[in-house]
Amino acid sequence: MTAGLVYLGLPKGSRTEVPEGARADQLTAVQACTYLDLAADCGTLVVPENRRNPASKLIALPVVRVRATGANPAEPIFRLGGGPGKSNMSFPAASRLAARHDVVLVGYRGADGSAVLDCPEVVSALRSSADLAGEESSRRYGDAFAGCARRLTEEGHDLGGYSLPQRVDDLEAARRALGYGRIDLISESAGTRTAMIYAWRHPRSIHRSAMIAVNPPGHYLWDPAVTDDQLGHYAGLCAKDAGCAARTGDLAASMRATSADMPRRWGPLPIKEGNVRAATLWGMFHTTEAAAPLNAPTMIDAWLSAAGGDPSGFWAMSVLADLTFPQSFVWGESAASGAIDAPAVNAYYARGGDPGSILGNAASDFLWGGGRLTKAWPASPDYSGYQQVRPTDVETLMIGGTVDFSTPAQVATDELLPALPNGRQVVLAELGHSADFWAYRPEAGDRLLGAFFDRGEVDDSLYAPRKVNFTSSITMSGIAWLLVGVMGGFALIAVVLLVWMGRRSGFTPRAGAWLRVVAPVVAGLGGWFLSVLVAASLWPAWYGSPVVAVVSMGVAAGLAVHLACDRPTGQPRPVRRLGSARRLSPARRPGSVRRPGLVVAPAGSLLGAWLGSLAAEGITGALTALVGAVLAANLAVLVLAIARDGSSSGIRDLGSASETAPPESPSGVASGHGPGNP
Repeated sequence: MTAGLVYLGLPKGSRTEVPEGARADQLTAVQACTYLDLAADCGTLVVPENRRNPASKLIALPVVRVRATGANPAEPIFRLGGGPGKSNMSFPAASRLAARHDVVLVGYRGADGSAVLDCPEVVSALRSSADLAGEESSRRYGDAFAGCARRLTEEGHDLGGYSLPQRVDDLEAARRALGYGRIDLISESAGTRTAMIYAWRHPRSIHRSAMIAVNPPGHYLWDPAVTDDQLGHYAGLCAKDAGCAARTGDLAASMRATSADMPRRWGPLPIKEGNVRAATLWGMFHTTEAAAPLNAPTMIDAWLSAAGGDPSGFWAMSVLADLTFPQSFVWGESAASGAIDAPAVNAYYARGGDPGSILGNAASDFLWGGGRLTKAWPASPDYSGYQQVRPTDVETLMIGGTVDFSTPAQVATDELLPALPNGRQVVLAELGHSADFWAYRPEAGDRLLGAFFDRGEVDDSLYAPRKVNFTSSITMSGIAWLLVGVMGGFALIAVVLLVWMGRRSGFTPRAGAWLRVVAPVVAGLGGWFLSVLVAASLWPAWYGSPVVAVVSMGVAAGLAVHLACDRPTGQPRPVRRLGSARRLSPARRPGSVRRPGLVVAPAGSLLGAWLGSLAAEGITGALTALVGAVLAANLAVLVLAIARDGSSSGIRDLGSASETAPPESPSGVASGHGPGNP
């Protein structure tokens, strides 16, 4: 099992490889498969890494076509997921569209397939951040992207090919390879930018395009004035809600006052201000329970609690941001796609950035490294001509929500709708980002999309006015107390367990066997949680580091295994010599038992924890580190026991001359079968 952890940690080949002899824009290896329990076809699309370079190498992208379940299907629907920095191969709502349409997923270059622009340099920089939006973190973030770009280039990747226009040409190649005429598009969030470029580059290939949570050019960062307006809108909704109004007379004013004097600690535990501000904006994207606990009601509750003197929710937000943000994206693909908005980002920071809004500049600073990312990552020449809105005659339906903090519907109304002579827009009351659309009244969303794709009509008749529920079933304060309670409780149990085991003179073999499995798990988790709490209080930049998990789990689990393996001291050890009566060997001295194991078990545990940490990322990596620590510690003490027993007198006596002749019985008769000796 330890060897298995080593294998998991080794670099893997990609799941989608370029087939031998494949040609550019060829769909290969197509075979029947299932997707969401629906009949589908799975294949590999081979495309040039950089279509502008005739000598470019080939890369492979996964393709899935979910077959329409009904007869006489209409135009196929190509799905374009959001991000940037996200895979395009996960679409749980595919079954809702498959009754009358094939649904096609084509992997995004840089995020799916044979060439994935992973940036462990960025993940490492974020994990050791004292504040995700702090100045020092922004500098290290920018340096990490520059280092990642250099490394990928040295490894042979042509970063100029990872652009949205070339992604669009991948989709067009898949359309032709699948034998389709015109297709429909359904896109969401950052994927709507790809849909726009598709309509601008290949308008004759598109029948209709539905865009959910529309992101026009220049909006891969947030406008502080628009965000403040949306908070003002929430303030009005809060004033009409009895529970929310009882906590504040003006939600926006309360948040502004709290923002100006942000609490720095919850007891001994530090609160990372930039983490809280960035996490708040991300949480405000959605308003329904589908995104809980990262939704607007939960964020608002945390801010009102902090205004009332309870900053525990802020601490939970700070911790969750550290745990989730570093590995939320394929960072290289995120940078490559986001680079299309580099001119807008440069202009924003040239104007001075945030003018003094309620939440400040933290979310944009985190995403763009305070403006450094545009200089750290090379922008593709493909983006020229696609950084401003262009007109198109493609029939387009834009769907948004009135409280979408990520892609405000008003921006699409003002900037994109005038360029769409065949465009229409539906703005749904008190809904947020794309997850709200898919989760709220699915039958209404299905009718809206079905009417548009099938007849070019807009039918939002099943929607009813929605009231924002300011009472969250899960609160950040509750999460904070749960985290502290679990971590503190495990830490206390681990300390008590190790003290109890250390005070015992030893355990029976059966009890020791159970303890060798259970005790290091409890001790490892308790040691990790204790180290996290201590590091969070004293060195907040390091509590999320894998080093903390490896060292704390390794030492605690190894000590537990060592204590569980101690034989009872002061008791003789039974030794069987071949053909002899049972004898008793002298008891081992305590020191001879404890000293080697006290070194070997923790050393093996540390090695196993390190190997386990390489097998996965984030929380999963911490759990595999614990598995590795327990396995390797047990392996180490078993090897030690075998080596020690192999050198004992009892083992050495096996095969000696003493077994050549049977011993005599007290009466002088050789022992064995014979008269009177059955």
